[in-house]
Amino acid sequence: MRKFVVLLVLLSFYILGQDGLAPGQKYHLVRMDDMGMSHSVNMAAEKIFESGLPVSVSVMFGCPWYQEAVDILKEHPEVCVGIHVTLNSEWSNYRWGPVCGKDAVPSLVDANGYFFPSRSTLFANNPKTDEVEKEIRAQVERAMASGLKIDYMDHHMSAAVETLELRELFESIAAEYGLAIPAYFGEAYSSITYSPPFDEKADSLAKVVNNMEPGVTLQVMHVGLDTPELAAMKDMNEYGLKQMSKHREAEMNSLLSPEYKNALKKNDVKSITYRDLVKMVGLKSMKRPEVDY
Repeated sequence: MRKFVVLLVLLSFYILGQDGLAPGQKYHLVRMDDMGMSHSVNMAAEKIFESGLPVSVSVMFGCPWYQEAVDILKEHPEVCVGIHVTLNSEWSNYRWGPVCGKDAVPSLVDANGYFFPSRSTLFANNPKTDEVEKEIRAQVERAMASGLKIDYMDHHMSAAVETLELRELFESIAAEYGLAIPAYFGEAYSSITYSPPFDEKADSLAKVVNNMEPGVTLQVMHVGLDTPELAAMKDMNEYGLKQMSKHREAEMNSLLSPEYKNALKKNDVKSITYRDLVKMVGLKSMKRPEVDY
């Protein structure tokens, strides 16, 4: 039944004055994840907004600092806002849990009522689909009640789309609220600035722009300020970056760098957001990717 509903809604999505992508044009779409996670991340995002660079920002409405994120974004209505659906809490000494309360979704939380730090630990606890749906809807409803224009929804650490059943659930909720889903527009993907050394991130970002093909390239970023608050947060997953706060500040600086600005200009690349992309191609053009990111 859910499959039928998803198909029906996707087929009936309205067209938002579509012009289509210009033939041969290169588009760079920057998506900054994790706003609302901490004050330091919010401050870094605000710096990017104030630079005037068109960006899409994914807000963690389940995290303690989301209200500050909302206040900042209300001062920047030009920014494209998404919901970063969150079912994991990966930082030691800084944890969060479900918006709808731990008693409402017991299969999604640990003994202390917090989300699990990874997908593997979450799914080892056999999360119930109806509880996942309840929590996703609680986060979406909080976002919709924030007063912000919400353009899309994506997923933190991909926990919300771990199985085919959950992916179909995620798609159906997005369709119900008329929201775009990143990766469903055929975007080429890059997260090149995530792991390089701090002083190489700007060059890495410029290199991506210099080598872009026509069409849309999605650049996923994680920005922050290297403050004591952010530096104190340690990833409980082995694959997490060390000195995370320094990496995030370097990612922020790469977006503000002359190398990035010059690469965009030299290659005649247009910066766009998911709001822009939907206006050009319409939500009806969304298609589940063979490989997600």
